[in-house]
Amino acid sequence: MKDEIIRGTAWNGGLRVFAARTTALVSELQRRQDTFPTATAALGRTATAAAMMGVMLKGQEKLTVQVKGDGPIGQIAVDANAAGEVRGYVDHPHVHLPSNAQGKLDVAGVVGRTGLLHVTKDLGLKDPYRGSVPIISGELAEDFTLYFAESEQTPSAVGLGVLVDTDNSVMHAGGFIVQVMPDLSENQLVRLENAIAAMPHVTSLLDQGETPEGILRFLVGDDLTIHQTLEPIFQCNCSRERFETALLTIGRKELKNIIDEDGHAELHCHFCNEKYMFGAEELEALYRLSDRD
Repeated sequence: MKDEIIRGTAWNGGLRVFAARTTALVSELQRRQDTFPTATAALGRTATAAAMMGVMLKGQEKLTVQVKGDGPIGQIAVDANAAGEVRGYVDHPHVHLPSNAQGKLDVAGVVGRTGLLHVTKDLGLKDPYRGSVPIISGELAEDFTLYFAESEQTPSAVGLGVLVDTDNSVMHAGGFIVQVMPDLSENQLVRLENAIAAMPHVTSLLDQGETPEGILRFLVGDDLTIHQTLEPIFQCNCSRERFETALLTIGRKELKNIIDEDGHAELHCHFCNEKYMFGAEELEALYRLSDRD
């Protein structure tokens, strides 16, 4: 089955709901970053949340999620936009820990239980929106739940999951976000809380063949209206031209040092792991174009 994100409403507009299957997306991230299983789960959960948050945007708007915990994985960074395009990386992809007490991948162990979750949104305004919350669990779903409550003042429930096979391949990945609107009744809120408490893990539902729509119907029943469906994909906006611009910004002196000492430059994109090689002639041409001292 193809990856899919759906956006909708439920219970007469009392809930905004999002659900995603991101197995192919997370598999591509794993391939490009060469992540070990626990790192794959941490990156995949973050990417799944960011992909659903991207669907909350409009037009050319985009966002960046950064998870900076005190665990061995270092920083997790994911970009997403309203078109479902996602890219991401971790500082230390070759991190793996033994299973936690529940027999699952120890995501909190690699992320850390102290640190910050940052969200930066480019909404086309003069200044970007920035929101930050402390990491409270490191399992990430709870941390995104706190972000929505504190930074966006929207009570939400977030579920995220990545199931990695013994050969390091991604079997299933997905998640949901359910957001409570102001006109939700107290009885409906209790009903939602009970449904969340009774819900199997996201990857268990995906393993049983459930779709994103099925995951939402498990939570809200048949009173569900779907407004948008799209396929999340890996997409990196790096290019040779962008790296040429980056070389120009370092200035004539630094360019001259690279030419004299190395005779070439190899630049690397953290997000997609593509490498761009610039030979001596190309560097000389950039040096001539540079007007910096």
